[in-house]
Amino acid sequence: MLIDRSVIRVSGEDVHGFLQGLVTADTVLLTPDTPAWAALLSPQGKVLFDFILWADGDDVLIDVEAAQAEALTKRLSLYRLRRAITLQPDAAKVHWSPTGNYGVPDPRLADLGHRWLGPAGDPATGWHAHRLSLGVTEGVGELGSGETLWLECNARELNGVSFTKGCYVGQENTARMHHRSKVNRRLVVAPFTEPSARTRVTYPELGLMVEHRRVEALGDALTPPWLAAALTETP
Repeated sequence: MLIDRSVIRVSGEDVHGFLQGLVTADTVLLTPDTPAWAALLSPQGKVLFDFILWADGDDVLIDVEAAQAEALTKRLSLYRLRRAITLQPDAAKVHWSPTGNYGVPDPRLADLGHRWLGPAGDPATGWHAHRLSLGVTEGVGELGSGETLWLECNARELNGVSFTKGCYVGQENTARMHHRSKVNRRLVVAPFTEPSARTRVTYPELGLMVEHRRVEALGDALTPPWLAAALTETP
C-alpha cells in the first residue's frame, strides 16, 4: 500500500463527461484495467494536480497524492455548477508492486510496476526509489503547482495527455507546444548535488534530486530510454 496516496470517488450525472472537459486524459478510454495518468491544468497549461484515473462502473476513482486530495476535491467542485456530481473520499487504498501479476501496469510506464486499488494492507517499500530511478516525476513537490507546463513534466512521453480528445482546461497552450514540438525545459531526475535555483526537491537519502532544466543543459540528468528517445526526435 502506498501510504502517501488517497482515493477520491467521483459519482453522479455523466461523471466521464464532467471530467472529460477538465483533465488532460481521454476519459472515454477508461476501463477498470486501463487507468490513465492525467492532470488538472491552469488555463496557461501549467500543472496544478496530477493523478491516476480509474473507471469503476459509472464512477471514476482518482488516485492522488494524499496531501493534495482535499485541495483537488475543492478545485473540481468549482466546476460542478448545477450538475449532480459528488466528490468524496473513498475507502480504497492504492497498492503497488514492482513485479508480479496482480493489478495492472502503471499507465505511465510498464517498468514502474503494477498498481491496483483495494482494501488497506501493509505499507509498500521501495516505490520512490524505483520511480525516481526511472526518471519519472509526480506530485506537487516535484511538479510544482501552477509552475510547470504539463509537457515539461514529460506528459507526452508518459501517456499523460490526449491530443485527439476535445477541449479541456489548459488545452490550447498544451496543443500548441505539441504541434510545434517546442518543449524547451524538462523535469528530470539527477544525482544529488548542491541545490540551485532550478532544483525542485532533493532526496539526499537516495542520492537524487529533481530539477527543471533546459533541454540543452540536462548535464548529468538521468536519461532513461523513454526520455532519450524524445530528446533525439527531430522537430
